[in-house]
Amino acid sequence: MKTIKNLALVAHDNRKADLAEWVEWNHSILSQHQLICTGTTGKMIEEKLAAKFSSQEEKALIKVKRLNSGPLGGDQQLGALIAEGGVDILIFFWDPMEPQPHDVDVKALLRIAVLYNIPTACNRSSADFIISSPLISDDYKVLTKDYSAYTNRAIP
Repeated sequence: MKTIKNLALVAHDNRKADLAEWVEWNHSILSQHQLICTGTTGKMIEEKLAAKFSSQEEKALIKVKRLNSGPLGGDQQLGALIAEGGVDILIFFWDPMEPQPHDVDVKALLRIAVLYNIPTACNRSSADFIISSPLISDDYKVLTKDYSAYTNRAIP
């Protein structure tokens, strides 16, 4: 990981406002990094930050790359970015009380984050710990398990 991190931000509907508030609260740290969001979450974050800042210079500090909405493939886009090395940290405020129609995509996203040893926060407290770590502003070598034995197995 480079000094400037690619932070993926995702939230289920009932947690989007909480994530947007968290981004607003931590905008000074987050402005030093690139944010990648699923569509609806990214739109809400952009609107929250636009309302907070008055000048164009302040608004330009935080750049948000928006993907598709989660149910329309955004979770899978993030998974692909993780596999390609384009995501360094995943902040995913998910709702444990509400069933999701795209639950298999959510599970796949969390699985790929674990597979590639991506720091992952699933709630506000763990997100706070990740971005307040001294490692957030330093280079960091991610150690990943060698899974080549799985890809070289013969298919019965």
